[in-house]
Amino acid sequence: MALFSRRKKSDSDDVASGDTSVDRPDATIEPGEQPVDPTGPSDAAPATPTATAGGDSPTAPAEVTPTVGISMSSFRGVGAGPETPAEASAPPVAARPSARQPGEMVAPEAPETMPGLRDNVLLANALAEITGVAEPAQLLNVARQLLQGHVFLRVKGDARALMAEGKDLPLAVANNGDEQLVIGYSGGMALRASVEADGDRDTSAMAQPVLALLRHIIDGPYAGVVLNPAAAEGRAVLPKALLERMVAEVDPELRIKTALCEARTESTASTVVDAIVADAPMWIAVNQTEEGGPMGVAESRSATGERFLEVFSHPLELLALGRGDQPLPIRTAQLSKALATDDGLTGVLIDPAGPWIRLGRDELAPVIALAAEDDAPTA
Repeated sequence: MALFSRRKKSDSDDVASGDTSVDRPDATIEPGEQPVDPTGPSDAAPATPTATAGGDSPTAPAEVTPTVGISMSSFRGVGAGPETPAEASAPPVAARPSARQPGEMVAPEAPETMPGLRDNVLLANALAEITGVAEPAQLLNVARQLLQGHVFLRVKGDARALMAEGKDLPLAVANNGDEQLVIGYSGGMALRASVEADGDRDTSAMAQPVLALLRHIIDGPYAGVVLNPAAAEGRAVLPKALLERMVAEVDPELRIKTALCEARTESTASTVVDAIVADAPMWIAVNQTEEGGPMGVAESRSATGERFLEVFSHPLELLALGRGDQPLPIRTAQLSKALATDDGLTGVLIDPAGPWIRLGRDELAPVIALAAEDDAPTA
């Protein structure tokens, strides 16, 4: 069933070129053209009642990057004194300064501003950091937090009735000159702000998994996405080129990122380890050492000097830190060998910008065991 469709352009809702502001947040939504079949179903409802997230089918990952041999010399973090209980939930201190402070270990609980569907709170918090025109570092932070959960969309009319009748769903878009931007929202309050701004209450709220939305934008005639356009602060425009890079390097199943964004349970660590064993895409941070020697790999240290290799679930997780390091893909076999050959490594720290997790050697035993399997002689 076609859920997405493109509406005709209107000069009344242009997005200022090079700016994240929108003159008219949502102009009248008209029936669109060029319907596109999404990758899964979605429930929808009027903008104030319940809305339910839909599903998404993973696609094949992008072409695998060849493995690269790297030196395991590292940037040294500094820590002193015993680790207190209060420090146990604080990320280790990275040796290289970051433009962004390490984030919280656990994602905050998401409010349910629409009955039955929680907001994308990490996206909302990233957008809330923007005042006025967004800075590049802020857009990178928004982009990394967009890669989880779902996004709210706005549809003209009763989406459920239109779907039941097999009709296309006209999706709200804004215009930037001759270009169209799909409108997305981090939650129910942001969507309601658009309804209040233009007064068109004959609309429905629909939630879609973020990868379904991004693929729809990339495959369609759109120039990008504008998020929370009616907000007084915290608006952002992500261009299509950035969205293409995000999707090209993402885990199609978002295994690690989803595990870190959800509520922590006793099984969170094993879920992340299972994803690593299954060769989920990962990156490490590399750069010149302070002494100007060979490329080194960034690691962090706890207050007691424990060493944690920094691992990232997406290049944006590193770039958002703003410390000048470069992301380098690392396969599970490489990570396994690094842990097996360096007993001084306490474990790994994944996505230090937050939400993050530390995994010790005991938890990483299934990963370390892979190195022994690779070294075992064949019959």
